[in-house]
Amino acid sequence: MAEFLSLKEAVARHIHDGDTLAMEGFTHLIPFAAGHEIIRQGKRDLTLIRMTPDLVYDQLIGAGCAKKLIFSWGGNPGVGSLHRLRDAVEKSWPQPLEILEHSHAAMACAFEAGAAGLPLAVLRGYIGSDLPKVNDQIRFIECPFTGERLAAVPSIRPDVTVVHAQRADRQGNVLVEGIVGVQKEAVLAAKRSIVTVEEVVDDLGASVNACVLPSWAITAIAVSPRGAAPSYALGYYERDNAFYKRWDAIARDRDAFQSWLQENVFEEGAVS
Repeated sequence: MAEFLSLKEAVARHIHDGDTLAMEGFTHLIPFAAGHEIIRQGKRDLTLIRMTPDLVYDQLIGAGCAKKLIFSWGGNPGVGSLHRLRDAVEKSWPQPLEILEHSHAAMACAFEAGAAGLPLAVLRGYIGSDLPKVNDQIRFIECPFTGERLAAVPSIRPDVTVVHAQRADRQGNVLVEGIVGVQKEAVLAAKRSIVTVEEVVDDLGASVNACVLPSWAITAIAVSPRGAAPSYALGYYERDNAFYKRWDAIARDRDAFQSWLQENVFEEGAVS
């Protein structure tokens, strides 16, 4: 059952060095506040999983938190490359980073399989792709019923999943509205989960198309207003497009990145 904790305590208690960590949220509800707390606490040797590792993982990688990245697309949306990610892969700064690339479809299926407690996901895909040449986790099997050749990948079952959502009720149920992505599957697949929320309310006010994560599926809830900024939270604040543009210059230069980290993560977050 979900336990209400401060973000600092939730990260300290439930994310450990060497963990496999998924932080999901597609376009909006990206858990930046939790990512910054992980950096502040100096977590190390993490295997990061994310369908679209954008700025939050660029920051974690640049801060030296990660040893491996499992992903299906990486970039600064609408701007360009992730320069801290590239520096780690190409020049091993601040440390070497192993990468394992999948397609979006395979990642989504792998999360779904993990949520169902299955060891693998099966999909129609990768036929004619070069990814199986560089990713030994992609295999091909024959359907026992039709003889069709299908792709198979291991299910994703993280040690910890972190997501951001609009609100939680006092019983620990969480409402996710807007673009949902694979948050639900990522939480259900994980051994432990942390959900940051904008606020706690008496009634979730869920609409007919809402996604509610039940309290029994969540380990910890931390109230974190604007916890998804500079991405957006539907109904609470808009995406800071200007920051995504500024990030390109910040991340290109190691010194500029470290200065930004000191001023915006360590100093501003010291009391969180």
